[in-house]
Amino acid sequence: MDQGSGLLGAADVRRLATALGVSPTKSLGQNFVHDANTVRRIVRIAGVAAGESVLEVGPGLGSLTLGLLETGATVTAVEIDPRLASALAATTEDRLPDAAPRLTVVTGDAIRVEIPGAPVRVVANLPYNVAVPILLRLLADVPSLSSGVVMVQAEVGERLAAAPGSKIYGSPSVKAAWYGAFALGGTVPRGVFWPVPNVDSVLVRFERGTQPGDEALRLAVFRLVDAAFVQRRKTLRQSLAPVLGGASAAAEVLERAGVDPGLRGERLDVGRFVAIARAVS
Repeated sequence: MDQGSGLLGAADVRRLATALGVSPTKSLGQNFVHDANTVRRIVRIAGVAAGESVLEVGPGLGSLTLGLLETGATVTAVEIDPRLASALAATTEDRLPDAAPRLTVVTGDAIRVEIPGAPVRVVANLPYNVAVPILLRLLADVPSLSSGVVMVQAEVGERLAAAPGSKIYGSPSVKAAWYGAFALGGTVPRGVFWPVPNVDSVLVRFERGTQPGDEALRLAVFRLVDAAFVQRRKTLRQSLAPVLGGASAAAEVLERAGVDPGLRGERLDVGRFVAIARAVS
């Protein structure tokens, strides 16, 4: 047990996993944080305050859950593994009994399960293989979320926060920017996880902004974004041809939008993709 707190340490994490018969699986992206200092750092960067409603995805054995509850926040935790979900309330009752009434556990897949209440922040250690779909789904379907911090694979985090023109700028970068501003919030050492992952991790912070348009426009923009990055080396005239009725039609739309048809998708920010979508007759 972490000295002076109810947070989990390395021995606690392994003991809980053994008691539940849980062997971390790669398919579910299960790498459990066991360092209290890292947990508190994440919570601090997220700006979680007492009385706030926080959404956590993939609580696992409860390391980050306890850190969030420690602040006085109310936490809704979405866990796909029924064994872990069923044990989370008991772990909280044991470690932070006064906080137990502020925890709601939802068993299900965060990509599709209904999120109760109106959480204002999301703070999560997201499974590496589905981090982007989960994050984009939450931003689309939980409008109350105004900010958050997620821990993801370094490569994924760098793409989410990338600016136009960089080699790692791509579809996730543009789609994330539709919802607001994303930035890297620091690295996370491999040694704070059990089991130790074979990839580096980073924290990504976001603040929701004003979306450029309604749902119909979002779908139109995302369709263009997907087409633009299927083959990065193609010009927009070529890459958008399949969704705009051919190369000539694509060139006409791009010119109406004030975008050079000879550019590649990696040069455009979300605003220019919006302009293209609006220029489609």
